[in-house]
Amino acid sequence: MATTIADDLRPLHHPKTWIGKYVWSQDHKVIAIQYGVTAIAIGLVALVLSFLMRLQLGFPGLFPSIQPENYLQYVSMHGMIMVVYLLTALLLGGFGNYLIPLMVGARDMVFPFVNMLSYWVYLLSVIVLVASFFVPGGPTGAGWTLYPPQAITEGTPGHQWGIILMLASLAIFIIAFTMGGLNYVTTVLQARTKGMTLMRMPCSVWGIFVASIMGLLAFPALFVAAIMMLLDRIAGTSFFMPALMSMGQPTDHEGGSPILFQHLFWFFGHPEVYIVALPAFGIVSDLISVHARKNIFGYRMMVWAIVIIGALSFLVWAHHMYVSGMNPYFGFFFATSTLVIAIPTAIKVYNWLLTLWRGDIHLRVPMLFALGFLFTFIHGGLTGLFLGNVSVDVPLSDTFFVVGHFHMVMGVSPILVIFGAIYHWYPKITGRMWNETLAQAHFWITFIGVYAIFLPMHYLGVLGVPRRYFALGETDFIPPSAHFANEMITVAAMAVFAAQSLFFFNMIWSVFRGPKADPNPWGAASLEWQTPDTPPKHGNWGPKLPTVYRWAYDYSVPGHSRDFIAQNEPPS
Repeated sequence: MATTIADDLRPLHHPKTWIGKYVWSQDHKVIAIQYGVTAIAIGLVALVLSFLMRLQLGFPGLFPSIQPENYLQYVSMHGMIMVVYLLTALLLGGFGNYLIPLMVGARDMVFPFVNMLSYWVYLLSVIVLVASFFVPGGPTGAGWTLYPPQAITEGTPGHQWGIILMLASLAIFIIAFTMGGLNYVTTVLQARTKGMTLMRMPCSVWGIFVASIMGLLAFPALFVAAIMMLLDRIAGTSFFMPALMSMGQPTDHEGGSPILFQHLFWFFGHPEVYIVALPAFGIVSDLISVHARKNIFGYRMMVWAIVIIGALSFLVWAHHMYVSGMNPYFGFFFATSTLVIAIPTAIKVYNWLLTLWRGDIHLRVPMLFALGFLFTFIHGGLTGLFLGNVSVDVPLSDTFFVVGHFHMVMGVSPILVIFGAIYHWYPKITGRMWNETLAQAHFWITFIGVYAIFLPMHYLGVLGVPRRYFALGETDFIPPSAHFANEMITVAAMAVFAAQSLFFFNMIWSVFRGPKADPNPWGAASLEWQTPDTPPKHGNWGPKLPTVYRWAYDYSVPGHSRDFIAQNEPPS
């Protein structure tokens, strides 16, 4: 049998200084926390921007400091930060970094220095993005999709420095992701410990692994689109810019294709939905299995569903472009492929439900968030079937129906999983437990609140209320109930916004004052809970790597003394 990186038992180079241990750290666990703290910090900026948008929509004219150009900037920055800089960075950079080496039995990532570098390049991309708030004209107001030609023409907020910094930040982010993604893929393929076959890996690792491969294939499309638009903006090229009049004057551009940008953007943009979703799918599988004390139903089917979803996600991008003027035959193809990708996704949902069936369900906070994800994801997926159909999508396009659907499936669902995952692995990361009462309150206010926010948006969309509008005014086809719904949505958003303070207080307070955690408080079978130290030290496993004898889901095995058997427990 060929030797692998896992067989290399040479001692690690341990940092000697505080800066080497916590700042320029090459330990995957420290890097994961750096990713997580940075992603959550920039995510809070996006949350505040959404709060400002809701104030304007719920109570138009009451806040004179929010002007139309500001509103468009809030929309643009909120969307891009949440999708790329929070969700992608947190699920892959944060959880991917922390979990992969521990779950596959490795000492660290295969390329620790490159891993460290990926975080600092990511931080640079965040700094460049934030800088756009402080340049003349402010950040871009072109919408989070950054469509040309309006993104770089006069009259659009931030068309000078804002769009330049946004595009530069995206290019830098993609460089950071590429370094991280290559690490995740190589570590899974080359650094698994003895006995850890691919089909013994937890679903969390499978989700992050496939999402990393997808990112390595999809992000280059966004990278070249960002560089080409930068050249259109700075160097006067015409990749995306057609001949047009701007502010009454002809521009210097001619011959470009705005539709080309849409294809490049959505060739990245739709796989990006699953780059975020697949790690969440994997994590929620593990949460449900552990807290239902039952092996995951149809493990191999779940793994293949992740792989198939990843492959099919590259064939559906143009369902975002039904109103762009594409050939109707293409619309038929992309509508069909959109419905086909629902099949492996539905398989996963059925398997989660069958895992819960007759399980010994413990309704602890991580499990509550996992169940909350099932509700929001199923609802978001059902509305996605509406938007995948051309004839239904055309009248609903650019209405609040799209906002409600997108946030349920792409915003709320993965964030519920992130909360559940943080609560689940917090004892392993910190060695301490959190406050149960605060955590329960955080869940219930958040879960009920997001339904109060996003369900009424579907009603607004069916009425035809357009999204991205600063003010609706006295529009004839919009009844008073729509304005009332907007007010109620804003009130619910305030409650959910305030409830997040419970989470942050709980997490920070518990680091210092929380009770000491048991090394394996949930009775989990997967490898990360079997480390000799809690929290794990640099190198994870001490002088000897574990040997794996079984899969990660041996729960409630008849005749066994405990209700779980750890992966590294030898057969008796």
